Amino acid sequence: MSNNSAYFDILTPVHFISRAAAVYDDKIAVIYEDKEYSYTEFYQRVNRLASALKKIGVGKGDKVAFICPNTPPMLEAHFAVPMIGAVLVSINIRLSPGELTYIIDHSDAKALFADNEFSKSISSMMEEMPKLKACVNICDISDDRPLNGVEYEEFLATGSPDPMVPDIDDEYQVISMNYTSGTTGRPKGVMYHHRGAYMNALGEQLEFGVNSHSTYLWTLPMFHCNGWCFTWGITAMGGTNLCLRKVVPEEIYRLIDVKKVTHLCAAPTILIGMSTYATQQNITLDHRLEIMTAGAPPAPTVIQNMENIGANITQTYGLTEVFGPHSVCQWQSKWDNLPLEERAKLKARQGVPYIVAMYMDVVNPETMEPVPKDGKTIGEIVMRGNNVMLGYYKDPEATEEAFKGGWFHSGDLAVMHPNNYAQIMDRKKDIIISGGENISTVEVENVLYQHPEIMEVAVVPIPDEKWGEVPKAFVVPMPGTNPTAEDIIAFCKDNIARFKAPKAIEFGELPKTATGKIQKFKLRDREWKGRSRMVN
Repeated sequence: MSNNSAYFDILTPVHFISRAAAVYDDKIAVIYEDKEYSYTEFYQRVNRLASALKKIGVGKGDKVAFICPNTPPMLEAHFAVPMIGAVLVSINIRLSPGELTYIIDHSDAKALFADNEFSKSISSMMEEMPKLKACVNICDISDDRPLNGVEYEEFLATGSPDPMVPDIDDEYQVISMNYTSGTTGRPKGVMYHHRGAYMNALGEQLEFGVNSHSTYLWTLPMFHCNGWCFTWGITAMGGTNLCLRKVVPEEIYRLIDVKKVTHLCAAPTILIGMSTYATQQNITLDHRLEIMTAGAPPAPTVIQNMENIGANITQTYGLTEVFGPHSVCQWQSKWDNLPLEERAKLKARQGVPYIVAMYMDVVNPETMEPVPKDGKTIGEIVMRGNNVMLGYYKDPEATEEAFKGGWFHSGDLAVMHPNNYAQIMDRKKDIIISGGENISTVEVENVLYQHPEIMEVAVVPIPDEKWGEVPKAFVVPMPGTNPTAEDIIAFCKDNIARFKAPKAIEFGELPKTATGKIQKFKLRDREWKGRSRMVN
C-alpha cells in the first residue's frame, strides 16, 4: 500500500504541540513556581530549542541527553529533540556519577543538557565522554555552570520561535531511549518509536479521563518512561502541566489545593507518603482527584487509605519496555456497591490491556500456552502490540531473548482471573518455593500492609535448612510506633496460611529506585550471599 498523503500521515506525538498551540493559543500550558507559559509561548520555546540544536549540528538520529528534574526544559525537550529527528535520552537524576557517565557514553549522546544540581557530580568526568560535542547548563536553583557550556535560556535565545516542520519520515524512527534500572547488570537502553509514543500517549489520556480542563501535577519523573508518555499526552489534550522539582507530600497537597490539581501519577511509595501525611494532618480533599499508580503492585490497604481522603485510584501495569503502562484495572459499574475493602482488592489487580495495546496474556513461558483462567495457576505476563519497544540499543542478544516466541516477556508472574483480569503474584526471582509450596511475596506484603503499625514492607526469600527457603519481611514502621517481630508474625498467621507467614522480621529503611520501586534484589542478594538459589 502506498503512503498517499490524502489518507496517510505519520503517527508522531510531535504533532500534538502544533495542534495545541493552534487550538489553545492563550491557554496556560505550563506552570512552574512563578512562571507560566501559554500554549503559544510553550510552542515557541520548543521551536527555539529545536532550532538551536540544529544550529550546533544535532540532526536526525543523533542522541541528546537530559539530566533534569520535572522542570519546563525537560518538558520542552520531549517535543524539540524528536522534532528534528533526534533521539531524546532522559536520564535518571538520582544515578551515581559512574552510572550517568556510562549511559551518556553508551547512548552515543552528542549533546548534554544538565540541571546544575546534578551536573556537578559529573563535571569532573567529562573527559571520559569524548562523544559529547556540546553541553548546556540548566540553571534552575542557582547560576552555577559546572559544565563547559552556555546556560539554557541563553541557548534558547540562539534559536528561532518560528514553527519547524518535523524531520520524521518513519513511524518506527527512534524517538527516545530510556535506560532500565540495571538490576541484572548494566542498564539497557530501551528504544521507543514515534508510533508507540503517539499511541501510548493517547491511550493514557483515554484510560485516565484527561481533557482540556485537566491540571496534571508532575509527581511522576519525566525521566521514567518519558513520564509514561504523559509528557506528550497532556499537551495532546490541551491540559495544563504543573511542574514540580521535588516530590514531597506537603508540597503535593499544597498544589492540589491551590492549583486545583485534577490528575497525577504516582508509584505506590508516593501514595504511601501521601496517605501517611494525610492521616497525620487530617487532610480530606475538597475536589475530585484522579491518581494513576503503577511501578509495583500496590497493597489494597494503600488504595483504600487514599480513597478514604477523596482520591480515585486507577491501577495500571507495565514496564520500561512497553512505554510505561500497558494494562489497566478497568473499573466496572457493577462493582460500585461492593464493600470498600472488596473494591480495593479489585483495584489492586493489573487488569486488561489498554485500548491501544490490545495484547497481553499470562502463559506458560516454556510452551507459550495460556494458563487456565482460574485465578490460581501462575504463568508469565507477555505482551505485544504498538507500544512495545524496538529493542535494546546495541544489545541484540538481550533483545532476542526478550522477544522469544513473538511476545515481549515481562518476567512478572501472574494469574488470570475468569473475567480476563490479570493479577501479578511476583517477579520470577521473588517467588518463594518453600517445601514445594509456592508463596507469593506480594500476597504476604498485602497482608502485612493491613497491620496498623507498618508503613512500608518488602518480603523476600531467605535460605532455610529444612524448607529450602522461607519468607523474611523488611519493615518500615509507621512514625511514632514500635511494633515487634513477634507481633507482626502473629498478625500474619492470623490473616494468611501459617506456612506463608514470615519466619523473620528486620526493621529499617528499604532500598529503592529513583521511581520509588523497592529494590528487592538487594535485600535478596544480601540474604543469599555466598549461596546459590534455584528459581524455575
